[in-house]
Amino acid sequence: MALVKNEIIQFIGVNKLDTEEQEAVMRLSEEYYEKIKRQVKNRMSLVVHVKTYQKEGGKAKYALHVRLIAPTRIFESCKSHDWDLPRALHGAFKDLISEIKHTLHTDEQAGCAKKEGKPKKKSSRADSDIRGF
Repeated sequence: MALVKNEIIQFIGVNKLDTEEQEAVMRLSEEYYEKIKRQVKNRMSLVVHVKTYQKEGGKAKYALHVRLIAPTRIFESCKSHDWDLPRALHGAFKDLISEIKHTLHTDEQAGCAKKEGKPKKKSSRADSDIRGF
């Protein structure tokens, strides 16, 4: 477990990884934790579950489950798996962030914002006579 400003990031299955992979998981988790915290704007805890699948060829496949526990809702991403651990981590966290944006509507859409300024002037009949129409 890592403590980030009185809030918890819990790691499951990281002890089965070597030290370099453990550091990568912790570093990326802390980076994404700060990004997620700006969107949620509330106390939260994060659970990063790393599953390793060994193949006979010697290379491991990683599956990541990331769960964000906020006071109002629990968000979960379990779609990320890859042969490269950092790529799987990025995929899991990006999926989690997109789920948060979709649910909480944290990103503003440009089409929905009211446009400020003067309204367009409608042409009157007198204007059309001057132009020759």
